[in-house]
Amino acid sequence: MQIFHTLADWRAVRKTIPVTASLGFVPTMGNLHVGHASLLTTSRQENDLTLASIFVNPTQFNKPDDFTHYPRTLEADLALLSDTGVDYCLLPQEKEIYATGYTYKIDETISHQLMEGKHRPGHFTGMLTIVMKLLQLVQPQRAYFGEKDYQQFQLIRDMVTSFFLDIEIKPCPTIRETSGLAYSSRNNRLTPEQRQLADQFARIFHQSSLSNEQLITALTACGVSVDYLEEHEGRRFTAVNIGDIRLIDNYKLNSSVSVTHTGA
Repeated sequence: MQIFHTLADWRAVRKTIPVTASLGFVPTMGNLHVGHASLLTTSRQENDLTLASIFVNPTQFNKPDDFTHYPRTLEADLALLSDTGVDYCLLPQEKEIYATGYTYKIDETISHQLMEGKHRPGHFTGMLTIVMKLLQLVQPQRAYFGEKDYQQFQLIRDMVTSFFLDIEIKPCPTIRETSGLAYSSRNNRLTPEQRQLADQFARIFHQSSLSNEQLITALTACGVSVDYLEEHEGRRFTAVNIGDIRLIDNYKLNSSVSVTHTGA
């Protein structure tokens, strides 16, 4: 696996990749887990080459403490990428990514008023801006995003369409633990007691036969603080707080809930 610490080094190599070779891209903020590994594996299956990026993007954190406490696990991340067979890893520096500061931004005007956009002001602007920058740098044929962050996936897909980028945005199924809890980098910050509550949250939330009101009542009763629990376009979405850890999830309604488990 080739690792790039500067944009110039990556750009030089990008020019050498034949136009006939497909490049898959998985952007990450590190602290990788089996959910990320599933994206990487899918990219490797569907492309000649795969690049992953690791960059903890400061502009998408609406709370400075979240950025400060975001787990940095670079050594373990690089090992996972290598084990998964990734060809390239881009480790951009903030001073290069935001060489002119955070002066130019991608600002979506509709979905940012809903769910994550409503509860995390500025989050989607920062997220879309960094994804646009990375897509321009990597120039992949395909980019892969997990369905756990479904609202994010929709925004990226629609941004690519709106700006006529010739890139296929591919959603990948949420990978879950045996309790049904979606793998997330935030899970690592849960205490043992909070982890039990997170597993309980997952089991309650996936009772698709219950109404939103019944689910909110059940979650609140067991000590889970609900930011929102809503339905949009045939999917049920939620964000909850367990202590100071915020977890999100979603699933498609009117069908059996698809839960992809892992034994890890």
